[in-house]
Amino acid sequence: MQKATLADIDSDVHGLISKRTAELEGVAVTEVTFGVGARWSSDLKGYAGTDLCELPHVAYVLTGTLGVGMADGAQETFSQGDVMLLPPGHDAWTVGDQPCSFVEFSRGNDYYAS
Repeated sequence: MQKATLADIDSDVHGLISKRTAELEGVAVTEVTFGVGARWSSDLKGYAGTDLCELPHVAYVLTGTLGVGMADGAQETFSQGDVMLLPPGHDAWTVGDQPCSFVEFSRGNDYYAS
């Protein structure tokens, strides 16, 4: 049995985007917050080193609304209570005047290489 408390983990901040990751055996749970005006291509692109986010994401939206655009031009918004599955090759941004927070589940340390 394992337990972690996200509130006890220091945030990793990149511009207007912050994340806290709890590493459990075989799975990482990350709370991500896109502040008002945050956009992946502005705040994380340089850190990731790719034009678009190339990692898949499975997440549950806690608050706010996240806009997502795919390389092929498809767009969708995800709001509080939505579950999202994002394939590689996307950009994401906060929609509206409140931050968007979501909890993401991944197979260990595959969010971004340090």
